[in-house]
Amino acid sequence: MYLEKRPRRIADIGNVRRPPSLVDLCVRTAIGNVRYLGDVGETDTHLLERILPHCTVDQLLHVEKSTKERDLTPVTDKLWKNFYELQFGRESMKVVIERMKLKKVSFRWRQLYEAKLKEVKEAENKAVDRLRQLYKKEDARKQSRQVQLCTKVPPSSKRSFFSGSGPGCSFSNGKSNIMKKAKIDFMKSQEVKNLAAIKKKAVQSHHSGTAITKSSGFCGKNPASTSKHTKPLERRF
Repeated sequence: MYLEKRPRRIADIGNVRRPPSLVDLCVRTAIGNVRYLGDVGETDTHLLERILPHCTVDQLLHVEKSTKERDLTPVTDKLWKNFYELQFGRESMKVVIERMKLKKVSFRWRQLYEAKLKEVKEAENKAVDRLRQLYKKEDARKQSRQVQLCTKVPPSSKRSFFSGSGPGCSFSNGKSNIMKKAKIDFMKSQEVKNLAAIKKKAVQSHHSGTAITKSSGFCGKNPASTSKHTKPLERRF
């Protein structure tokens, strides 16, 4: 089978993917190992602009602190601005920009980021301390409201109980006076008088019955004694 070979067009040649250059391979390798970056003082700026955007906050801070005798602000300042916006919001970033314009000053965004981060941490620590104090006060209030058993009587309470002075004594005196008055009212009531009259009649009837029994017993004894004395007389005659 015969296949006819067609000539390649210019458009087809343009669509062919070129192999990566040595520089691209180095950049890709650096991006894949960005966590190991340190001093980048001799690296070209255009290469750093491709590599450093892949760093985290801690990684970028480590690179800047490790790099000696070179200021990386022209490359990293816009990166710190992006970190500021992501961490604290766009509105906070706009407020900072307006303040710098108003006061006609300029600060590096790394400095602004670190200052804002410190301010937020201090506010969080104050909030935590305030919350801890509230918890302590609440615990103290709950403990003060708990019932506590007292096994020892204070001396002042003992003296007031036995000496008859103080609020306890006045309460007991008032109670005894009320009981006395109630007892007197009860003794004066008509019901008590009726019971006393019935009891008196019962006692009188008992005494009268006892007297009659004694008198009848004495009279019965005399005839018996006379009969005993008369019988021998009758035999004598």
